[in-house]
Amino acid sequence: MTTKRITFPGHGGGMLAARLDLPEGPHLATALFAHCFTCGKDIPAARRIAARLAGMGFAVLRFDFTGLGHSEGEFANTSFTSNVEDLLAACAYLDSQGLPPSLMIGHSLGGAAVLKAAAQLEQIKAAATIGAPFDPGHVTHHFAAALPQINAHGVAEVSLGGRPFKIGKSFIDDVAQNALEPAIGALKAALLVLHAPQDDVVGIENASQIFMAAKHPKSFVTLDGADHLITRAADAEYAADVIATWAKRYLPLTRPAPPPGAPEGIVRVTEADAEGFLQDVQSGPDHHALADEPRAYGGTNKGMSPYGFLSAGLGACTSMTIRMYARRKGWPLTHISVDVSHDKVHAQDAETGSGDKIDTWYRRIRLTGDLTAAQRQRLLEIADKCPVHRTLERASQVVTELLP
Repeated sequence: MTTKRITFPGHGGGMLAARLDLPEGPHLATALFAHCFTCGKDIPAARRIAARLAGMGFAVLRFDFTGLGHSEGEFANTSFTSNVEDLLAACAYLDSQGLPPSLMIGHSLGGAAVLKAAAQLEQIKAAATIGAPFDPGHVTHHFAAALPQINAHGVAEVSLGGRPFKIGKSFIDDVAQNALEPAIGALKAALLVLHAPQDDVVGIENASQIFMAAKHPKSFVTLDGADHLITRAADAEYAADVIATWAKRYLPLTRPAPPPGAPEGIVRVTEADAEGFLQDVQSGPDHHALADEPRAYGGTNKGMSPYGFLSAGLGACTSMTIRMYARRKGWPLTHISVDVSHDKVHAQDAETGSGDKIDTWYRRIRLTGDLTAAQRQRLLEIADKCPVHRTLERASQVVTELLP
């Protein structure tokens, strides 16, 4: 993943600080991420979700709203409406860069702003909210004790997350007047609502209200066990996986032509966790998987091991080859299953001085159907003709190039 630091003008002309996370492989679509109230573009949830989406082929813009983080402007002069206008400005910036967004993702109050903004943008085909309130005014419970002072003096300093912020009366008035139900009802994009039942900041009932106000297509996914800020890496990764898988059903994905000599496209493997072994595996524009090592070997067991992928390739190719032959012959083969195991452990093989070993794959094939003994024997012979089987049996050459 490549991350570019950029700035663009916000709703009032002040420059907003942003990060544009770009995929290393094919660019399938562009997403815009809106952070939670008084948070910023660099909170762990935003970084993790953006990184996972980039690994799946999405360019992701995340930025600090006016007056927050490294963006210009005074937070005390902002409002929910100004957040929505900042989102519209971000969309305009991406349009100008040839990266028109089709997916918007909003966390907490950022989710409410996304719903309001997406309803005004024909180009947005999918919108996802994470722990979003149905009523933007819900955010005032964070500083309820300061409301009398804000109403009396027009502004007050409050402590949010251990940091001081000045909240103006214009913000209070604005969130009170901004009902989301009309915007949700007018949303022309597909909607995904993600919410944790244990969220003690924005209750789960908000997800129900958002979902009921929306028209189809709409989906709800529970983030069971997550907190409001999605602080656990596993919860952020799960949310990103769900969003990417769901969004691909509704987005006009850019599908680049495969390079010469690689009809199925490039398989790109990108490190997803520098502390462990988790890898993003992107095969062309359509297929994403995770590779990892078992916990016993220092991994997190979130995907198949490298040898697991080899075994899967052998098993899949075996089943496909048998099916093609039986179909051509018109034989009554109703089902195939292939169990594959491998007798080497990748993490041990990778150690220096481990020595050469013979690879052995054990393949157990089950064929279901009213087949004769001769047909079953012939299909067993055909299994040995599967291309992956042949590749594994003969010597292969790996040509490696170090890129600048």
